[in-house]
Amino acid sequence: MKYPFLLLLIFALSGCSTAPDADDTYTVGYHGALKNMMHKGDISAQANLADFRDEAHLYALGAVENLKGEILILDGEPYITSAEGQNLTLDHSFDHKATLLVYASVNEWTSHSIPKEVSTYEDLESHIEKVAKENGINTDEPFPFLINGMAETADWHVINWKDGDTEHSHEKHIKSGAYGTLSNQEVEILGFYSRSHHAIFTHHTTNMHLHVRATDNSTLGHLDGLALSPGMTLKLPTVK
Repeated sequence: MKYPFLLLLIFALSGCSTAPDADDTYTVGYHGALKNMMHKGDISAQANLADFRDEAHLYALGAVENLKGEILILDGEPYITSAEGQNLTLDHSFDHKATLLVYASVNEWTSHSIPKEVSTYEDLESHIEKVAKENGINTDEPFPFLINGMAETADWHVINWKDGDTEHSHEKHIKSGAYGTLSNQEVEILGFYSRSHHAIFTHHTTNMHLHVRATDNSTLGHLDGLALSPGMTLKLPTVK
């Protein structure tokens, strides 16, 4: 009788990460869930970034505990952004906790030029799935991606949730802190794609969760909208 229970326990513990296929070179994991924030008001810490300090080639995004900022980690380099009014503060340490964190370690990326016909957020979502399938990525499982280049516009926000407020909405999250639009600026975008994690780490209207960094570090935050310029590049994990 012990063995069925043990198998059930192993299955339950594996629920926050996806095991890589034989040829995949990454594993996506996550802590926390959007539905717990939006419907239960649970914005407590679900992960300690310090636990990921020694993770090689780490890529991650999420929200700081109590929704007091945005998390972006690119190849092991943390960019933790907080807002006071419209002023942003950037910290490069792992000394933070997350109420939501999505992450993967990726050793190697393959670049793909984005055709000029792909110009909107919706175009990009369809294009990413298409190119991923063509390059051997299992799109039934979540996977990370990068976007680089000159964005025509990129709408962003950095959350600064009011203490004690228990009524959550996506619009309130955007307007609680700093927000704005980058125009004709070089950006680096980290995203995670999944068709099966709505209300976990993607909103129910999209299969993507993205954070953006202006390459001059003037602005970093959650990406809310995007208009692409010709010449941008999509990077996907190299599958061998």
